[in-house]
Amino acid sequence: MTGNNTHSIVFGYIAWAFGVFGAHRFYYGKTLTGVLWFFTLGLLFVGWIIDLFLIPSMDEECNQRYRSGPIDYNVAWILCFFLGVFGIHRFYMGKWISGLIWLVTGGLLGIGFVYDVLTLNDQVDEINRELAVA
Repeated sequence: MTGNNTHSIVFGYIAWAFGVFGAHRFYYGKTLTGVLWFFTLGLLFVGWIIDLFLIPSMDEECNQRYRSGPIDYNVAWILCFFLGVFGIHRFYMGKWISGLIWLVTGGLLGIGFVYDVLTLNDQVDEINRELAVA
């Protein structure tokens, strides 16, 4: 899909700096390997170094897989990363009720925050697809 730039390669490299914990893999929608990187320190740093060269292809894959729209993936990730336990990213996505629940429960005691890290790309994609149809 031409012109569909959903994720930033610059953000991808910034997340790669924290990649031994899987940050860049979560950002690019690679949840399973993100969890694996998190628990193995980027497969003992070897996979993390290899990912330095794989980020451009991960970025292109995201641009083809996810739909761009009024909800920006980068903004959603920044809000989730820094203010996720308060649900600010959920308010940004228009999920007011769950945003309020996250706000008063600390992201449902952190479990909801973990869920959002694992599914944020799909949540934004779903909202952007719904808004495109409307």
